[in-house]
Amino acid sequence: MDGAVGRTLGLARMGVLALLWGSTFLWIKLALHALSPVQVTLARCLLGTGALLVLCLTARQRLPRGRATWGHLFVAAFFCNALPFAMYSLGEQTVDSGLAGVLNATTPLWSLLLGIAIGAERGIRPARLGGLLLGFGGVTLIFAPWEGHAQVGWGALAIVAAAASYAVGFAYMGRHLVGRGHTTISLSTAQLMAATALTALSFPAGGLTPIGLHPTGLIAVVVLGICATGITFHLTYRMIADEGATNAATVGYLLPVVSVGLGAIVLDEPFSLRVAAGMAVVLIGVGMTRRVKAASATEAAAAGDAVTVSFVRRL
Repeated sequence: MDGAVGRTLGLARMGVLALLWGSTFLWIKLALHALSPVQVTLARCLLGTGALLVLCLTARQRLPRGRATWGHLFVAAFFCNALPFAMYSLGEQTVDSGLAGVLNATTPLWSLLLGIAIGAERGIRPARLGGLLLGFGGVTLIFAPWEGHAQVGWGALAIVAAAASYAVGFAYMGRHLVGRGHTTISLSTAQLMAATALTALSFPAGGLTPIGLHPTGLIAVVVLGICATGITFHLTYRMIADEGATNAATVGYLLPVVSVGLGAIVLDEPFSLRVAAGMAVVLIGVGMTRRVKAASATEAAAAGDAVTVSFVRRL
Protein backbone atom coordinates (compact mmCIF):
# COMPACT_ATOMS: atom_id res chain seq x y z
CA MET A 1 0.00 0.00 0.00
CA ASP A 2 1.31 3.49 -0.88
CA GLY A 3 2.75 5.29 2.16
CA ALA A 4 0.58 8.39 1.74
CA VAL A 5 -2.56 6.28 1.33
CA GLY A 6 -1.65 4.22 4.36
CA ARG A 7 -1.15 7.32 6.49
CA THR A 8 -4.45 8.75 5.26
CA LEU A 9 -6.28 5.55 6.17
CA GLY A 10 -4.56 5.53 9.54
CA LEU A 11 -5.67 9.09 10.26
CA ALA A 12 -9.22 8.31 9.10
CA ARG A 13 -9.36 5.27 11.38
CA MET A 14 -8.04 7.39 14.25
CA GLY A 15 -10.77 9.99 13.59
CA VAL A 16 -13.57 7.41 13.54
CA LEU A 17 -12.18 5.73 16.65
CA ALA A 18 -11.96 9.08 18.46
CA LEU A 19 -15.57 9.91 17.55
CA LEU A 20 -16.90 6.54 18.71
CA TRP A 21 -14.68 6.35 21.77
CA GLY A 22 -15.27 9.99 22.69
CA SER A 23 -19.04 9.52 22.63
CA THR A 24 -18.70 6.69 25.17
CA PHE A 25 -18.84 9.15 28.06
CA LEU A 26 -22.10 10.65 26.86
CA TRP A 27 -23.71 7.22 26.50
CA ILE A 28 -22.52 6.17 29.96
CA LYS A 29 -23.96 9.33 31.50
CA LEU A 30 -27.32 8.74 29.82
CA ALA A 31 -27.34 5.01 30.58
CA LEU A 32 -26.90 5.73 34.30
CA HIS A 33 -30.41 7.22 34.27
CA ALA A 34 -31.78 3.68 33.87
CA LEU A 35 -29.09 1.32 35.16
CA SER A 36 -26.64 1.04 38.03
CA PRO A 37 -22.88 1.26 37.30
CA VAL A 38 -22.51 -2.52 37.49
CA GLN A 39 -25.50 -3.02 35.19
CA VAL A 40 -24.11 -0.52 32.67
CA THR A 41 -20.73 -2.27 32.69
CA LEU A 42 -22.17 -5.75 32.21
CA ALA A 43 -24.68 -4.62 29.58
CA ARG A 44 -22.01 -2.93 27.44
CA CYS A 45 -19.80 -6.02 27.66
CA LEU A 46 -22.65 -8.34 26.67
CA LEU A 47 -23.84 -6.17 23.79
CA GLY A 48 -20.30 -5.52 22.58
CA THR A 49 -19.54 -9.23 22.64
CA GLY A 50 -22.71 -9.96 20.67
CA ALA A 51 -21.83 -7.40 18.00
CA LEU A 52 -18.31 -8.79 17.59
CA LEU A 53 -19.53 -12.38 17.52
CA VAL A 54 -21.72 -11.46 14.54
CA LEU A 55 -18.72 -9.87 12.77
CA CYS A 56 -16.55 -12.86 13.64
CA LEU A 57 -19.07 -15.35 12.25
CA THR A 58 -19.61 -13.21 9.15
CA ALA A 59 -15.87 -13.19 8.50
CA ARG A 60 -15.73 -16.95 9.23
CA GLN A 61 -13.06 -16.51 11.86
CA ARG A 62 -12.55 -18.90 14.74
CA LEU A 63 -12.00 -17.78 18.31
CA PRO A 64 -8.47 -18.26 19.68
CA ARG A 65 -7.60 -21.61 21.22
CA GLY A 66 -5.14 -22.68 23.85
CA ARG A 67 -4.97 -22.10 27.61
CA ALA A 68 -2.01 -19.74 27.36
CA THR A 69 -3.79 -17.48 24.85
CA TRP A 70 -6.96 -17.36 26.92
CA GLY A 71 -4.88 -16.62 30.01
CA HIS A 72 -3.45 -13.56 28.26
CA LEU A 73 -6.94 -12.61 27.08
CA PHE A 74 -8.30 -12.62 30.64
CA VAL A 75 -5.43 -10.44 31.89
CA ALA A 76 -5.92 -8.00 29.01
CA ALA A 77 -9.71 -8.07 29.53
CA PHE A 78 -9.27 -7.07 33.17
CA PHE A 79 -7.01 -4.07 32.49
CA CYS A 80 -8.51 -2.92 29.18
CA ASN A 81 -12.20 -3.71 29.69
CA ALA A 82 -13.60 -4.90 33.00
CA LEU A 83 -11.71 -2.53 35.33
CA PRO A 84 -11.84 0.71 33.26
CA PHE A 85 -15.47 0.11 32.20
CA ALA A 86 -16.45 -0.21 35.87
CA MET A 87 -14.38 2.83 36.89
CA TYR A 88 -16.00 5.03 34.23
CA SER A 89 -19.50 4.00 35.23
CA LEU A 90 -18.72 4.67 38.89
CA GLY A 91 -16.89 7.92 38.19
CA GLU A 92 -19.55 9.45 35.98
CA GLN A 93 -22.03 9.32 38.83
CA THR A 94 -20.37 12.54 40.04
CA VAL A 95 -18.23 13.70 37.08
CA ASP A 96 -19.50 15.38 33.88
CA SER A 97 -19.18 13.32 30.70
CA GLY A 98 -16.96 15.99 29.14
CA LEU A 99 -14.56 16.00 32.07
CA ALA A 100 -14.48 12.19 31.98
CA GLY A 101 -13.18 12.39 28.41
CA VAL A 102 -10.60 14.96 29.46
CA LEU A 103 -9.29 12.79 32.28
CA ASN A 104 -9.21 9.78 29.97
CA ALA A 105 -6.86 11.74 27.71
CA THR A 106 -4.04 11.09 30.18
CA THR A 107 -3.86 7.53 28.78
CA PRO A 108 -1.11 8.35 26.19
CA LEU A 109 1.18 9.73 28.89
CA TRP A 110 0.69 6.65 31.06
CA SER A 111 1.23 4.50 27.96
CA LEU A 112 4.48 6.24 27.02
CA LEU A 113 5.85 6.01 30.55
CA LEU A 114 4.95 2.34 30.71
CA GLY A 115 6.45 1.72 27.26
CA ILE A 116 9.73 3.28 28.36
CA ALA A 117 9.68 1.28 31.61
CA ILE A 118 9.25 -2.10 29.90
CA GLY A 119 11.53 -1.28 26.96
CA ALA A 120 8.81 -1.29 24.32
CA GLU A 121 9.53 2.33 23.36
CA ARG A 122 13.13 2.99 22.40
CA GLY A 123 14.77 6.09 21.02
CA ILE A 124 11.87 8.46 21.76
CA ARG A 125 12.54 11.58 19.74
CA PRO A 126 12.26 14.97 21.48
CA ALA A 127 9.56 16.14 19.08
CA ARG A 128 7.37 13.12 19.79
CA LEU A 129 7.85 13.43 23.52
CA GLY A 130 7.13 17.13 23.21
CA GLY A 131 3.90 16.37 21.37
CA LEU A 132 2.77 14.02 24.12
CA LEU A 133 3.61 16.57 26.81
CA LEU A 134 1.92 19.33 24.83
CA GLY A 135 -1.19 17.20 24.57
CA PHE A 136 -1.14 16.71 28.32
CA GLY A 137 -0.74 20.46 28.69
CA GLY A 138 -3.90 20.92 26.62
CA VAL A 139 -5.71 18.50 28.92
CA THR A 140 -4.51 20.52 31.91
CA LEU A 141 -5.76 23.71 30.29
CA ILE A 142 -9.21 22.16 29.84
CA PHE A 143 -9.21 20.85 33.41
CA ALA A 144 -7.94 24.19 34.86
CA PRO A 145 -7.15 22.96 38.40
CA TRP A 146 -5.82 26.45 39.32
CA GLU A 147 -9.33 27.90 39.18
CA GLY A 148 -10.24 26.08 42.35
CA HIS A 149 -13.64 24.80 41.23
CA ALA A 150 -12.56 21.74 39.25
CA GLN A 151 -14.51 18.56 39.83
CA VAL A 152 -12.29 16.36 41.96
CA GLY A 153 -12.88 13.55 44.38
CA TRP A 154 -13.38 9.82 44.18
CA GLY A 155 -15.19 10.03 40.83
CA ALA A 156 -12.31 11.83 39.14
CA LEU A 157 -9.79 9.49 40.74
CA ALA A 158 -11.75 6.49 39.45
CA ILE A 159 -11.56 7.85 35.89
CA VAL A 160 -7.83 8.57 36.16
CA ALA A 161 -7.38 4.98 37.38
CA ALA A 162 -9.33 3.81 34.31
CA ALA A 163 -7.03 5.82 32.02
CA ALA A 164 -3.93 4.26 33.60
CA SER A 165 -5.53 0.82 33.36
CA TYR A 166 -6.10 1.36 29.62
CA ALA A 167 -2.38 2.07 29.20
CA VAL A 168 -1.49 -1.19 30.94
CA GLY A 169 -4.04 -3.07 28.86
CA PHE A 170 -2.82 -1.60 25.56
CA ALA A 171 0.79 -2.51 26.36
CA TYR A 172 -0.15 -6.03 27.43
CA MET A 173 -2.23 -6.60 24.30
CA GLY A 174 0.58 -5.34 22.09
CA ARG A 175 3.14 -7.54 23.79
CA HIS A 176 1.26 -10.81 24.35
CA LEU A 177 -1.67 -10.96 21.91
CA VAL A 178 -1.15 -8.88 18.78
CA GLY A 179 1.06 -10.51 16.16
CA ARG A 180 0.66 -14.05 17.49
CA GLY A 181 -1.13 -15.46 14.46
CA HIS A 182 -4.69 -14.56 15.44
CA THR A 183 -6.89 -12.14 13.52
CA THR A 184 -7.85 -8.98 15.37
CA ILE A 185 -11.58 -9.67 15.05
CA SER A 186 -11.19 -13.03 16.82
CA LEU A 187 -8.97 -11.53 19.52
CA SER A 188 -11.27 -8.59 20.23
CA THR A 189 -14.32 -10.89 20.35
CA ALA A 190 -12.64 -13.33 22.73
CA GLN A 191 -11.35 -10.55 24.96
CA LEU A 192 -14.79 -8.99 25.37
CA MET A 193 -16.15 -12.44 26.17
CA ALA A 194 -13.53 -12.69 28.93
CA ALA A 195 -14.43 -9.19 30.14
CA THR A 196 -18.10 -10.19 30.31
CA ALA A 197 -17.22 -13.18 32.48
CA LEU A 198 -15.09 -11.04 34.80
CA THR A 199 -17.76 -8.35 35.08
CA ALA A 200 -20.45 -10.92 35.82
CA LEU A 201 -18.55 -11.81 39.02
CA SER A 202 -19.28 -8.32 40.38
CA PHE A 203 -22.98 -8.40 39.47
CA PRO A 204 -24.21 -9.46 42.94
CA ALA A 205 -22.40 -6.43 44.43
CA GLY A 206 -24.51 -3.83 42.63
CA GLY A 207 -26.35 -5.32 39.72
CA LEU A 208 -29.48 -6.54 41.50
CA THR A 209 -31.11 -3.11 41.83
CA PRO A 210 -34.30 -2.52 39.78
CA ILE A 211 -33.80 -1.24 36.22
CA GLY A 212 -35.34 2.18 35.64
CA LEU A 213 -37.86 2.57 32.83
CA HIS A 214 -35.99 5.45 31.21
CA PRO A 215 -36.22 5.16 27.38
CA THR A 216 -33.23 7.43 26.70
CA GLY A 217 -31.10 5.52 29.20
CA LEU A 218 -32.04 2.14 27.74
CA ILE A 219 -31.35 3.30 24.18
CA ALA A 220 -28.05 4.78 25.33
CA VAL A 221 -26.85 1.49 26.81
CA VAL A 222 -27.59 -0.31 23.52
CA VAL A 223 -25.57 2.25 21.54
CA LEU A 224 -22.86 2.13 24.21
CA GLY A 225 -22.57 -1.64 23.95
CA ILE A 226 -22.75 -2.16 20.20
CA CYS A 227 -21.05 0.93 18.77
CA ALA A 228 -18.98 2.52 21.53
CA THR A 229 -17.78 -0.82 22.92
CA GLY A 230 -17.90 -3.62 20.34
CA ILE A 231 -16.98 -1.72 17.16
CA THR A 232 -14.68 0.69 19.00
CA PHE A 233 -12.77 -2.11 20.69
CA HIS A 234 -12.16 -3.89 17.40
CA LEU A 235 -10.86 -0.67 15.80
CA THR A 236 -8.58 -0.19 18.81
CA TYR A 237 -7.15 -3.69 18.32
CA ARG A 238 -6.53 -2.93 14.66
CA MET A 239 -4.70 0.27 15.53
CA ILE A 240 -2.53 -1.50 18.12
CA ALA A 241 -1.65 -4.10 15.49
CA ASP A 242 -0.88 -1.53 12.81
CA GLU A 243 0.77 1.27 14.76
CA GLY A 244 1.64 0.08 18.25
CA ALA A 245 0.19 0.52 21.73
CA THR A 246 1.45 4.06 22.31
CA ASN A 247 -0.02 5.39 19.07
CA ALA A 248 -3.32 3.66 19.80
CA ALA A 249 -3.36 5.40 23.17
CA THR A 250 -2.67 8.72 21.40
CA VAL A 251 -6.28 8.63 20.22
CA GLY A 252 -7.08 9.46 23.82
CA TYR A 253 -5.89 13.01 23.22
CA LEU A 254 -8.78 13.56 20.80
CA LEU A 255 -11.40 12.41 23.27
CA PRO A 256 -11.75 15.75 25.08
CA VAL A 257 -12.73 17.38 21.78
CA VAL A 258 -15.53 14.87 21.30
CA SER A 259 -16.62 14.36 24.90
CA VAL A 260 -16.63 18.03 25.88
CA GLY A 261 -18.41 18.97 22.65
CA LEU A 262 -21.11 16.34 23.07
CA GLY A 263 -21.47 17.13 26.76
CA ALA A 264 -22.00 20.81 26.01
CA ILE A 265 -24.43 20.22 23.13
CA VAL A 266 -26.48 17.31 24.47
CA LEU A 267 -26.24 17.66 28.24
CA ASP A 268 -25.65 21.42 28.52
CA GLU A 269 -22.39 20.88 30.37
CA PRO A 270 -20.03 23.87 30.79
CA PHE A 271 -18.03 25.09 27.76
CA SER A 272 -15.73 28.11 27.49
CA LEU A 273 -13.00 29.72 25.40
CA ARG A 274 -10.45 28.15 27.73
CA VAL A 275 -11.82 24.70 26.92
CA ALA A 276 -11.71 25.49 23.19
CA ALA A 277 -8.08 26.63 23.52
CA GLY A 278 -7.24 23.43 25.39
CA MET A 279 -8.76 21.36 22.60
CA ALA A 280 -6.63 23.21 20.03
CA VAL A 281 -3.47 22.49 22.02
CA VAL A 282 -4.48 18.83 22.24
CA LEU A 283 -4.87 18.59 18.47
CA ILE A 284 -1.47 20.22 17.90
CA GLY A 285 0.11 17.70 20.26
CA VAL A 286 -1.51 14.80 18.42
CA GLY A 287 -0.28 16.20 15.10
CA MET A 288 3.30 16.36 16.40
CA THR A 289 3.29 12.74 17.57
CA ARG A 290 1.76 11.50 14.31
CA ARG A 291 4.21 13.39 12.08
CA VAL A 292 7.20 12.08 13.95
CA LYS A 293 5.81 8.56 13.78
CA ALA A 294 5.33 8.80 10.02
CA ALA A 295 8.76 10.32 9.46
CA SER A 296 10.54 7.65 11.47
CA ALA A 297 8.64 4.63 10.13
CA THR A 298 11.01 4.00 7.21
CA GLU A 299 14.08 4.28 9.44
CA ALA A 300 12.61 1.86 11.98
CA ALA A 301 11.84 -0.68 9.26
CA ALA A 302 15.36 -0.36 7.80
CA ALA A 303 16.82 -0.97 11.24
CA GLY A 304 14.79 -4.13 11.62
CA ASP A 305 12.67 -2.77 14.48
CA ALA A 306 9.31 -2.88 12.69
CA VAL A 307 7.00 -5.77 13.62
CA THR A 308 5.34 -7.63 10.78
CA VAL A 309 1.57 -7.32 11.15
CA SER A 310 0.38 -8.57 7.79
CA PHE A 311 -1.95 -11.00 9.58
CA VAL A 312 -4.34 -8.11 10.33
CA ARG A 313 -5.10 -7.76 6.62
CA ARG A 314 -7.14 -10.97 6.96
CA LEU A 315 -9.42 -8.98 9.32
